[in-house]
Amino acid sequence: MAERTVRVLEGSTFVLGDRNGDVRPGGGREHGFFADDTRFLSRWELAVDATPLTLLGLDQSAHFLAQFFLTPDVAPDEGAPYSVMRRRLLDDVWTEQITIVSHRHETGEIAVRLGIDTDFADLFEVKDGVDADRDVTWHHDEAGGVLTLGYEAGDFARSVEIRTDPPARLVGDGLAYTLVLAAGESWTATATVTPRSRQAGTTFAARTTPTGDFERQRAVKATELDAWLERAPVLETDDTDLARTYRSSLSDLAALRLHPDVSSDAALPAAGLPWFMALFGRDSILTSFQALPYLPGLAATTLRVLAAHQATVRDDFHEQEPGKILHELRFGELTANGRRPHAPYFGTADATPLFLVLLDEYHRWTGDDALVRELEPHARAALFWIDDSGDADGDGYVEYERRNAESGLINQCWKDSWDSMQFADGSLARGPIATCEIQGYVYDARRRCARLAREVWGDPSLATHLDDQADHLRIRVRQDFWMPERGCHALALDRDKRQVDGLSSNIGHLLWSGLLTADEAEATADRLLGDELFSGWGVRTLGSGEGGYNPLGYHTGTVWPHENSLIVAGLARYGRHEAASVIGGALLAAAPHFEHRLPEVFAGYPADVTGVPVAFPTASRPQAWAAGAPLLLLTTLLGLAPGWSHATAMLPSGAHRPAYPATLLGIESGPAATAAAAPEGLH
Repeated sequence: MAERTVRVLEGSTFVLGDRNGDVRPGGGREHGFFADDTRFLSRWELAVDATPLTLLGLDQSAHFLAQFFLTPDVAPDEGAPYSVMRRRLLDDVWTEQITIVSHRHETGEIAVRLGIDTDFADLFEVKDGVDADRDVTWHHDEAGGVLTLGYEAGDFARSVEIRTDPPARLVGDGLAYTLVLAAGESWTATATVTPRSRQAGTTFAARTTPTGDFERQRAVKATELDAWLERAPVLETDDTDLARTYRSSLSDLAALRLHPDVSSDAALPAAGLPWFMALFGRDSILTSFQALPYLPGLAATTLRVLAAHQATVRDDFHEQEPGKILHELRFGELTANGRRPHAPYFGTADATPLFLVLLDEYHRWTGDDALVRELEPHARAALFWIDDSGDADGDGYVEYERRNAESGLINQCWKDSWDSMQFADGSLARGPIATCEIQGYVYDARRRCARLAREVWGDPSLATHLDDQADHLRIRVRQDFWMPERGCHALALDRDKRQVDGLSSNIGHLLWSGLLTADEAEATADRLLGDELFSGWGVRTLGSGEGGYNPLGYHTGTVWPHENSLIVAGLARYGRHEAASVIGGALLAAAPHFEHRLPEVFAGYPADVTGVPVAFPTASRPQAWAAGAPLLLLTTLLGLAPGWSHATAMLPSGAHRPAYPATLLGIESGPAATAAAAPEGLH
């Protein structure tokens, strides 16, 4: 399906515009040039003469590049007087090259104009559709070809520098050229757009103007992307759709990389374009988990950065508690001036146990004792939070209830929309809320940290304590969450410890965490594959028979690829390989319908009704854990596990071989069907 919005990005610097390459105030609230959680340009419209331009072709072979081929919109029997090519490249800054080729048979004049504007809006304002009112200054150095737009409010400052070569003249609210082109003559101008940020307590990396021509910049970026892709294993398969999906996942993760230390290549994944191009605890952790056998460096950086921001004090506005892992880190003006709590914000109850899950999984794949020892104090602080602030009422469960009543999240689990916690009749649960999947994460975190305590930290008494806690939690969850009449666990317990009895996808996370008994796992698998939850393209977030079901509800009936990848891994953990094949195969079959890039979420309509998966109108794409979903599916369906040599990693044999048909993945049987290169860090 063709995208209406063209996305060009490099980490948290990105441009969103229309298919002509224009950024238009009326084109969509997401239109703009963004960096540092700020919209630096809200308008960037190219006009050539007085005739509207029409798109001939659009090429976007990489996330950092787009090429637009345009011509005047003339009558069919008229020859176009000229062609226009726009080439857009994102790196540390935005570079745009405009070329006009005359098709006239005589010399003629052409007027070229770039309409420009900015509001320096905070990303939250853009997302919420709030009109920002800021006093923006304009300064034009015509001789130097530099237009600078700026805004300051105390210690907070943003500016954008637009350098044109050849220099343009300032005309009203834009830059202009008057060309005189001979027959067949071409003209090219290059604009370099550099955002600059300053605010108290934050150091931003300096952005440098690129050297060399556009083609040289493109070649450098292409080489960087190739180097990233070469870090991962090569997948050999006859299934071209699978091969394209695999490459797209790796490319999307490249596009979403954040570099916390500009002096190194260390990177971690941002959550997703356009609204979540920032560090997120839960999203960055789960994406790193999904990508571990392929790109383990993401996990190492994610763990270190989250540990560096781990809370040490209690603060209700930011919802900090000692030992807690953050939810989201932002740099926009609303955060800088204290109107938003995201500097950072800690309103999540699951990132802390998931941090521990990732730490152990990273160690299993890499054997990196040094990092596990380095982060031992942070792991112990996270375990303390689980027992202390995470279980505020001392009932043995990790619950959440927002303490920032003005701007905090109502729901602080992965389904963090306001209406996600529903009873079967559609009524909403009231907090404090203990969701079932968070208890599974806690169970898994304790089991994993028990292993680390024995094998790395040298603390067998801690290991025994954690195992005892996990055993007790498993029994308690069975007693308090299991619903015999529904054959599965409750979505959550509410403030009165009542079972929130909505049939939800959350129960699949308990398979992934290993909390269930064998009998519970069998019953849970059957519910997941039933018509209420399984759409034919994946497991819905809420059963179709529930009172609040909506196939286009963000967390109340849609299909989330990342969640389905966890469910597939959980089914395989309990030996339900056929069920894992059904769900995993359905999700991989959906990818080609989205240009081989799975979106954040898609509609929960039944497959036998629609015939194709249906897009969700505001889904993020690229989105990190959606990009990670095919990777975890491959890990699961191919039976990858830590400890195998690369020669047999992709198709293990013997008792450990999963019962998946080889045709599911289009991969031939035998040792030849393997990764052509060992995953970085895989032993």
